Amino acid sequence: MADVKVELPNYARGLFTPKRYKVYWGGRGAARSWSYAQAILIMGAQRQLRVLCAREFQKSIADSVHKLFQDQIQRLNLSGWQITNKEISHKGTGTNIIFEGLRYNSNRIKSLEGIDICWVEEAESVTDQNWRILIPTIRKPSSEIWISFNPDLEDDPTYQRFVVEDPPNAIVQKVGWKDNPWFPDVLREEMEYLYRVDPEAADHVWGGEPRRSSEAQILHGKWKVEAFAPKKRWEGPFYGLDFGFAEDPTAGVECYIEPLPKSQGILYISKETWKVRLDIDRTYREMVDAFGRHIGGRQVRADSARPETISYLKRHGLRNIRPVFKWPKSVEDGIAFLRQFEYIVIHPDCTQFRQEARLYSYKTDRLTGEVLAKVEDKHNHLIDALRYALAPQIRARRSPVSGYSGVSYNA
Repeated sequence: MADVKVELPNYARGLFTPKRYKVYWGGRGAARSWSYAQAILIMGAQRQLRVLCAREFQKSIADSVHKLFQDQIQRLNLSGWQITNKEISHKGTGTNIIFEGLRYNSNRIKSLEGIDICWVEEAESVTDQNWRILIPTIRKPSSEIWISFNPDLEDDPTYQRFVVEDPPNAIVQKVGWKDNPWFPDVLREEMEYLYRVDPEAADHVWGGEPRRSSEAQILHGKWKVEAFAPKKRWEGPFYGLDFGFAEDPTAGVECYIEPLPKSQGILYISKETWKVRLDIDRTYREMVDAFGRHIGGRQVRADSARPETISYLKRHGLRNIRPVFKWPKSVEDGIAFLRQFEYIVIHPDCTQFRQEARLYSYKTDRLTGEVLAKVEDKHNHLIDALRYALAPQIRARRSPVSGYSGVSYNA
């Protein structure tokens, strides 16, 4: 390690101070995950450690921070590390890094022995029950529990346990994009856009402030983040495109449906594109970059409010783009359709869709806080694209609340 230069944000110095709990939380762009991974690699190259990297949902190694460690080893050109499909180890010190999910592996978690460091990533989703299982499992003398998360709701168990209660023998520090000296311009553009159009939401996403109520969140309890690969038996892919330019982004989505008996199935959000100030002559190239060159021949459903844009794109790459005409209550029908899936699974690469899933909400009364039966016209660009992609299915199974009785639809 003497020949390797590793630069970390100033707050990361606390990771090298012995404490039972090291909790760094806050908004996006703080480089928490990079800092945790690099600190573990530094320590693991100096002495033998057994490291458990845990998260609430992990069906496969692709759901874990395994790839993050691999990327950091390669980026820093670190020697001595061996990488397999299941774990990462150091030949010189004997350090071993393993990866586990908490939700479905409680018995395996209980049986783990000799853990020096347990890093819980994306800890905002960890249940109180799983904290009660995990914490006593990390019982080796001087063992540490490292926690990193972007808060979601104020009453979530992780926020209450480690921020509101502030446990003993702990470093608990809120960090954000201002604490990252290498904050990239691409994220700065996203941040400035959100502060411009919705400062309250920006305080949550970038400022790290928790939201106080889940009642207004339209997709609350219906989505989760997991890596996946589409299977042949799935329906799709389906593509949708929502147009924007100055204040609103141009947003595109790729999705699949896994049919299941006795239910509407599971909806998978596999890829996305989301760009502010995207010129029309750059739209096709952006779609190719996001979804692959085959998109030119695929059916893409888009907002019918921009017929001139659809006509241009049909002549410049998206040969099968077509408009989706809106019927009365089409937004409400779309919401009802999305909530009928057993789950909406969002690929980890779809960071903007994940953000919209959290923020897409009903309006609330300014004085009473009562949730109203009106949808906020915010944080819905990818969700609108998703509704366009699935418009034929939504129309076929439309909710009785729509009163729809025959508006023409261009299929």
